[in-house]
Amino acid sequence: MDMDSSLRIAIVYDFDGTLSPGNMQEYDFIPSVGKKNEEFWEESEKLANEQDGDAILAYLFTMLRNAQNSNLSLRREAFVESGRKVKLFDGVEQWFELVNAYAKEKGISIEHYINSSGIKEMIEGTTIAKEFKKIYACSFFYNVDGVAYWPSVVVNYTTKTQFLFKINKGIDSVSDSVRVNEYIPESKRRIPFSNMIYFGDGITDIPSMRLVKQMGGHSIAVYDTEDKHYERNLAKIKQLKEDKRVDFIMPTNYRADGPTMELVKRIIDKIHAANELTQAGNIEE
Repeated sequence: MDMDSSLRIAIVYDFDGTLSPGNMQEYDFIPSVGKKNEEFWEESEKLANEQDGDAILAYLFTMLRNAQNSNLSLRREAFVESGRKVKLFDGVEQWFELVNAYAKEKGISIEHYINSSGIKEMIEGTTIAKEFKKIYACSFFYNVDGVAYWPSVVVNYTTKTQFLFKINKGIDSVSDSVRVNEYIPESKRRIPFSNMIYFGDGITDIPSMRLVKQMGGHSIAVYDTEDKHYERNLAKIKQLKEDKRVDFIMPTNYRADGPTMELVKRIIDKIHAANELTQAGNIEE
């Protein structure tokens, strides 16, 4: 584990509704299986309710079944290609370079992570995939012919928090369930929770946003002003702030001159100042 003395900040993002409008399956996959968005999600929800199953597993199964019934390719490359059609919110593509540059001026290294209930392979097809140190998201097992046949990773409400601890302890592997549960003193952890910023938009992010906030980090709930359910969504995340589950509410405007960028710069300033105070307190006379 790299334990050098440089100050690191982890910015962790949900994907659907946070960096991209809507759900990633709606740009290419669902139309390709001949379904309307509402029809696909209703089918998935019905399956979960009838079988009293996990909603994320239900949608992954629904994807596999619909693709097989439509003779749609289930090769990994097909999911990646589908991800190339996913749209991003205004300013997202420039966001990472700008945030990194601002932090670098202060001697801070920024690491970006995805923590999503969406499809990892689709996210890997987007233009911003290269910006992330690690993409934690749902994925599939593939047979010898490279065809998906079963979910390999399922990311839901509570499993999202698991990946925050992996980031905290410097564990990249999804399959490693041993080291993530080992005791590591706070001073030896790669990225303290106090150096984390979490972006989310929906109910699957609530445990993660609350965890980061309670552990001294900063959680940001975002809302899309262009969404047809804008007022309803905004009311929901305002309630999250009132319930002290998140620190801030921001629009999905990631432009250089936008309020979200300004907020993140101020959080970086705060983390930097706190680190300098700590270092000053550790100086021996």
